[in-house]
Amino acid sequence: MLPTDVSSPSSSADLQQRSRRHVWHPCTQSIRLEAVPPLPIARGEGVWLFDQEGRHYMDATSSWWVNLFGHAHPAINAALKRQLDTLPHVMLAGCTHEPAVELAQRLSGLTGGVLGHCFYASDGASAVEIALKMSFHFWRNAGRGDKRRFVAIRHGYHGETLGALHVTDVPVFRDAYAPLLADSLLVASPDARNAAAGESEADAARRAAAELEAVLAEQHGTIAAVIVEPLVQCAAGMAMHDPEYLRCVRALCDRYGVHLIADEIAVGCGRTGTFFACEQAGIWPDFACLSKGISGGYLPLALVMTRDAIHDAFIDDDATRSFLHSHSYTGNALACRAALATLDLFEAENALQRNQGRAARLLERLRKGLEGREMEHLRQRGMITAFDVREPGVRFAERFHLAARAQGLLMRSIGNTVYLMPPYAIGDDEIDLLVDGTLATLDAVAATNPKMEGARDVALA
Repeated sequence: MLPTDVSSPSSSADLQQRSRRHVWHPCTQSIRLEAVPPLPIARGEGVWLFDQEGRHYMDATSSWWVNLFGHAHPAINAALKRQLDTLPHVMLAGCTHEPAVELAQRLSGLTGGVLGHCFYASDGASAVEIALKMSFHFWRNAGRGDKRRFVAIRHGYHGETLGALHVTDVPVFRDAYAPLLADSLLVASPDARNAAAGESEADAARRAAAELEAVLAEQHGTIAAVIVEPLVQCAAGMAMHDPEYLRCVRALCDRYGVHLIADEIAVGCGRTGTFFACEQAGIWPDFACLSKGISGGYLPLALVMTRDAIHDAFIDDDATRSFLHSHSYTGNALACRAALATLDLFEAENALQRNQGRAARLLERLRKGLEGREMEHLRQRGMITAFDVREPGVRFAERFHLAARAQGLLMRSIGNTVYLMPPYAIGDDEIDLLVDGTLATLDAVAATNPKMEGARDVALA
């Protein structure tokens, strides 16, 4: 059901103009801000966002995949208000506090204690940087400083700071900064869409793993770690793969003495159907990176979970053998409290089991609605559903985004890939609205025929 609209006295046009003048917007071509003005959001409630004039939009992408249980959830709000009255923040160097300790304990418990230590950061790219540094430094402490290279998956995305770009293979983000970056070793993506005729998704996964094995067999002496996005390469167009790939990668890393880094930033916290995506393969990595949904979409928080044996390799009187990486807001008490409240909601709402029914409804409604349309590769993993448009035309992502707004949806395609990743708070009626709005958006985009010779489409994500 829609919440009651509450209008704001501020005008959307005024806020848009001020934003264009003073805010440098992320993942945005500034030259397009006139044609695609930023949507002024005044408040959120559940799966809905409201602009300055009270118009509502369903947050169909969970605000860049961070929101889990809806906007302004009363339980998370209450937990944050209590924490705000006691301790908003204290540095975690030389101090500690209950939210950071409890969160680390509870997350470790979700891995059965396999990943026993948490190192906190503020965003996903920072978590990836930390994992890369930890892996290299571990091998250095072990007398293997030659193990300094990383293997990444083609079309993978791990963030846009320089270290994270080192293992990212998305040209629009990486190419401009290539002169600043070291080269990683790239191996085939296990994307199930690449399965050959007669191949199963598991066959395609094993074929991709064979390419990784060839690289490790020849160069494992100089390789510190393999980094993967388990089950879904999101920025690659929601490229999904069979869990068999993760089992193969884990076995290969064990065989050749190489760390496995699981970038669960986008796919963790239940997005793929289990709290950790790696659970579906029955494996655990050496490092797991979490961010985005871990705080319920409230505050910036990231963390790297790792095995006790890796942590213990840094215990030494020699400061150069210690891991001295730091961020000013590491382990922020408010962010950790939001994460604890989010974990509570997983239990209180039986969210993972409940999501199975909601995902099934969304997929079935979408499957029926797409019959006869020029779409392919309808796919789903947990609460991530996607399909590809066969002939998108120029500036498809931009046109789709604007057409979706007109339908009351906040959606951003990735090139020609349309994806639906709503908050877990979505109900059956809202699922129907989302599917109907998506189909209407496709019809509106198909009816346009822009004359823009040479225009480039940009993956908006």
